[in-house]
Parts: sequence; structure tokens; C-alpha cells
Amino acid sequence: MGYRVVVAGATGNVGREMLNILAEREFPVDEIAALASRKSLGTEVSFGDKTLTTKDLDTFDFTGWDIALFAVGSEATKVYAPKAAAAGCVVIDNSSLYRYDPQVPLIVPEVNADAIEGYKAKNIIANPNCSTAQMVVALKPLHDRARIKRVVVSTYQSVSGAGKAGIDELWSQTKGIYVPGQEVAPEKFTKQIAFNVIPHIDTFMEDGSTKEEWKMVAETKKILDPKVKVTATCVRVPVFVGHSESINIEFEDFLDEEEARDILREAPGVLVVDKREAGGYITPVECVGDYATYISRIRQDSTLDNGLNLWCVSDNLRKGAALNAVQIAEVLGNRCLKKG
Repeated sequence: MGYRVVVAGATGNVGREMLNILAEREFPVDEIAALASRKSLGTEVSFGDKTLTTKDLDTFDFTGWDIALFAVGSEATKVYAPKAAAAGCVVIDNSSLYRYDPQVPLIVPEVNADAIEGYKAKNIIANPNCSTAQMVVALKPLHDRARIKRVVVSTYQSVSGAGKAGIDELWSQTKGIYVPGQEVAPEKFTKQIAFNVIPHIDTFMEDGSTKEEWKMVAETKKILDPKVKVTATCVRVPVFVGHSESINIEFEDFLDEEEARDILREAPGVLVVDKREAGGYITPVECVGDYATYISRIRQDSTLDNGLNLWCVSDNLRKGAALNAVQIAEVLGNRCLKKG
């Protein structure tokens, strides 16, 4: 017997990826429902070789359904996730709404799968921010070996992290630069994104950091270790899909770059592509559609006694969102619900 699964927000970029990955990984589904807002009601979406017609999230009855993957944003989640949870359906939420709730586990299965048992408090599990998810996958096996003291990360985040509107703006703005009369002013982003980079993702906070940077700090502490110090600079770049990160790590104990490379090669969810030659590294274009978090440019930091640098790239719509949510569902099924 398999699961009755709901995907809420099924017409969005992440919702569609959730449906694709559920099918690709052959998640044991007995029945599946694709939910959308009223404006998208009746839209057709794909699930493997099947076509689903979206149903109305507002009137959907979650009673008797096992798992709901939510990709609808915080405001809608605030309304509908408690309804689903109260009906006995376990919610795996991709928004930021529950990530910092101490009664809601924040899960990256390769890092802290054991925390899944905490879902029983509210029947809700949180999916982390896309930039955090790929980073902690890389940090976990190194932390287990040499204990991380501090992380300095600079991100290069694709426009798909801002949804369809971000993708559309990069596309139309790039075309407009070359076609007189078709110039496109910034709307989704604060400045021109075509042929530019923007050191601003989410809102500014009192200390000068942005909410995106704060998320990376708070989520890494909750998922990996509250003792790890993290400082982040998050930057939007003119790439459609795939987030990249330059990560500097300071350890308590010395860790040789060769040993670090061997550890990461064996780590779950990680692929190492690290040749010291032209093209011997991974770029975001190459990671699109893949499940793995790719690590390149592993090298000693000569300015620290116990320091390493590395380059981390992943498909933000997959590991950063939809894939991680499905992996959480797999862990939930295997360890807790035990159907299928």
C-alpha cells in the first residue's frame, strides 16, 4: 500500500518539480492531488506519464491524505498548512514560515534525518532555504571529521530563486538590451539583472544584512550545529537555474585538502569534480536537472591554521527545494509512516 500525496502550488516552478521528482524517484503513490489557487484552477500539470488537473486549494479536504508538499509561499501556508495538519496529513513546507519554529523540524536528509521524529508536535516539517540546503550537505561530513568553527559564504544565486517572475525579467531584459524600443525596467529585482549582479536578496535588516543572509545563518545553526558561526553575503546573478557558493571554512582541527576531497567523495548527495585545469570544475549550467550537490576548487586556506576553501553548486529548484522536500517525504515514510 502506498501514500495519498498532495502537492499544493502545483503550477509553480517548485510545485512542478515536486511532481517530476516524485515520479522520477518512484515514490510509492497510491493517489495524488495537484492543488492550485483559484486563478490557476483547472490548469493541467504532468506527473510521470499522467496528466493531472489542478484542484482548488481553498476548498480541498485533506482528511485521509498522508503527505502534503507545500510550495505556495508563507501567506497561503499560514492559512492552509494548519488545516492539513489538523486533518492528519503531514505537511512538508517549502516556505520560510515554520523554519525557525522550535516545534517544527528543519530537515536536510543527508545532514539531520534523525530530527524527523519531531514532526509529531505539529504534523509539519520545514524545508530549508535553497542556499542553505546545498551548503550544509557539503559542510556536514567535514564537520563530523574536524568540527567547524566558522563559515564565510558568498552566494551567486540564480533568478529562478525569485520564481517565474525572476526568470521572465532576466529573459525579457536581456532581449530588450539588444532590441531598441523593447527595454525592460527592473520590476522583480531592485536593479537591472541582465549582465549585472545584485548584492541584495530579500529585505534589509537593522544590522545591514539581508533576510536571505540571516536565513543562512539561522538555518545552518538549526540544521548542523548551533555553535557554528556563519557570515553570508547573498548575491543575485544573471543565471536562470543553479545556485553557486564560495565557502571558506575554519575548523577546530587541521584537515588536509586531500582528506577533505576523499571525505566529500564518499558523502551522501555530493559529487566532487575538482581537477586543477581549465574546465575541471562545475558551473551552474552543468548542474541543472541533477540531484547532486557538486563540489569543486577544494584547497587549503593559507591565511588560517585550519582553513579550507571550496566551490559549491546545485540546482536550486531541485536540492534547494523540490528534491529536498521529496527526500524528506521518503525519510518520513521509511522511518515514521511506514507504508508503501
